[in-house]
Amino acid sequence: MYVAGLGPGVGKGTVALGLVELLSRQVARIGVFRPLVAGPDPLLELLTSRYPVMAPYDESYGVTLAEAAALVADGRREELVGRIVERYRAVERRCASVVVVGSDFSDGHEDGGDELPRELAFNARLANEFGSVVVPVVRGGGDAAARAAYHSFADLGATVLAVVANRCTPGAAHPTGLPVPAWSIPEVPAIGAPTVAEVAAALGGTVITGEQAALDRDVLDYVVGAAHVPQVLDHLVDGALLITPGDRADLLVAASAAHAAGNVTLAGLVLTIGEHPDPRVVSVIERLNTGLAMLVVESDSYHTIAAAARIMSRLSTATPRKVDAALGAFEAHVDTAELSRRLDVTRSSRVTPLMFENDLIDRARANRRRLVLPEGTDERILRAAESLLRRGVADLTLLGDPAEIQRRSRELGVELGDAHLVDPVTSEWRDGFAARYAELRKHRGVPLDLAYDVVRDVNYFGTLMVDAGHADGMVSGANHTTAATIRPAFEIIKTVPGVSVASSVFLMLLADRVLVYGDCAVNPDPDAHQLADIALSSADTAAQFGLEPRVAMLSYSTGTSGAGADVEKVAAATKLVQERRPDLPVEGPIQYDAAIDPAVAATKLPGSAVAGRATVFVFPDLNTGNNTYKAVQRSAGAVAVGPVMQGLRRPVNDLSRGATVKDIVNTVAITAIQAAS
Repeated sequence: MYVAGLGPGVGKGTVALGLVELLSRQVARIGVFRPLVAGPDPLLELLTSRYPVMAPYDESYGVTLAEAAALVADGRREELVGRIVERYRAVERRCASVVVVGSDFSDGHEDGGDELPRELAFNARLANEFGSVVVPVVRGGGDAAARAAYHSFADLGATVLAVVANRCTPGAAHPTGLPVPAWSIPEVPAIGAPTVAEVAAALGGTVITGEQAALDRDVLDYVVGAAHVPQVLDHLVDGALLITPGDRADLLVAASAAHAAGNVTLAGLVLTIGEHPDPRVVSVIERLNTGLAMLVVESDSYHTIAAAARIMSRLSTATPRKVDAALGAFEAHVDTAELSRRLDVTRSSRVTPLMFENDLIDRARANRRRLVLPEGTDERILRAAESLLRRGVADLTLLGDPAEIQRRSRELGVELGDAHLVDPVTSEWRDGFAARYAELRKHRGVPLDLAYDVVRDVNYFGTLMVDAGHADGMVSGANHTTAATIRPAFEIIKTVPGVSVASSVFLMLLADRVLVYGDCAVNPDPDAHQLADIALSSADTAAQFGLEPRVAMLSYSTGTSGAGADVEKVAAATKLVQERRPDLPVEGPIQYDAAIDPAVAATKLPGSAVAGRATVFVFPDLNTGNNTYKAVQRSAGAVAVGPVMQGLRRPVNDLSRGATVKDIVNTVAITAIQAAS
């Protein structure tokens, strides 16, 4: 696919990113290619680092703009095309699909002048040489622009797959009257707005205060501070970067105080004419704990604002929040199912970690659910919440003091959008939850006044939200122990009828497959009946996530090669599984090597439907399971997603206290899928 922009600033990076993301769910061997690069290319760096593409950055472009200009100046235009095509073919030979991002240059570029081929004709020529279908991208809505884009390429012999009108007025209708699909993506300020770091780099500014999170804030507007404090405060808006001379201590303190008080959420402060603020002023501002960056630039206010207004942000590895916003916009407004159908790409039989993770996000978005995150002030939770909301993965409720959550989000520059903020201490639900908990625990002698205190705990409150139907699932554990997270679920949610014990699995994402390991987190030493329940729950979880369950009941013995109480427990559990689910492929007792390696299986258990092909591995006890998953995770470089709780009536999942933002996003997506099943 050849993504071609018609004009500057159309945002074809958003479309290219969305297409590569879509393909990553379908094929394992993806390529990206840019015919021309002017220098280090942020978009190409992003795509080659974010996705498991088959060619590295240095092999994923044709020629540099300087090389192209030299060839054109020498009258060697066909050689230029030939070099680009040759480089493209080298990428194409290694890939099932390639996304090509067209050139950025326009006529009159300083390196090539009018000698460079006209952009549209050049891109159409390359698309035809590559054998690519074209996705033209235009800026703004309207049928006329979309039709012009379609015919411009069709008239040059290119095959147009679809047309995308990007950066449209919100609510704009999709273009009509074309023989191919056309979609409109609205303008998303967070995508095009530069970050404070990008402003600092463009202006040659010196950062005198502010951590990396402060530099990652989006700059949505500029306000020049030249008037008195009241007038400037009237003009401050959310996302504004205040530009003022460094000697205006009154404005610096007033703006910082307005930000700290929550009157406005600023992007940062820029001090002009090279004037550093008085240290006493800096001390006051730091005590306000605004989390804002403060920059000093040498130019005056007029030239600073003029230069700042010309800064364009680009999607890059340094702007992960913009990447989330871009993907969210693409996925929300482009019919990806129709696009996939038109691409007619055969799904790979391999399941790579990225394919699996992207499939989680896709499935969660398709059946959007309401989830509660009890740890509403944790930085990782807030950053994950922003990513989830931007991608449209779930509707979120964050627990905690709303003022504190908002203060932390302002400090971090995190946008929580439509997230619902609930304080368990003051919530109108607290009385009802206390009565419900007292009723559930009356056999334990829990009185109403004690229940009233218990339910102010965020994990109990969140679990009761799930029980009451205010949320479809819960994810916690970033700064709580496993026991603190899942004990309320055992007391309130309880297990599915017919399942004696709740348990957990880890989804182990290896280089070319996904395996299910259970139970590695909850039950220390299950008996045979509990082990059978764990096996059946694990098989159901595997099927829930698109994996064909073939269950290996692990032991230190394969078949009848060994004896002992531990082997007998696994043999008894296997028999129970076979009796309860005769349709389920299960083998046990079996050793790990015989379960996963076809060569070993052929020797130890020839003819087995599971040996050498197992997808679900059930460990005999927690000691074995926990150590094995960690050994595989660290030694084989596997991604361990989980623990994923199973056997509960409604989904509640635990996070590792070392969970990353990505881990939290994956776990929330898993919980949403469980809730929808």
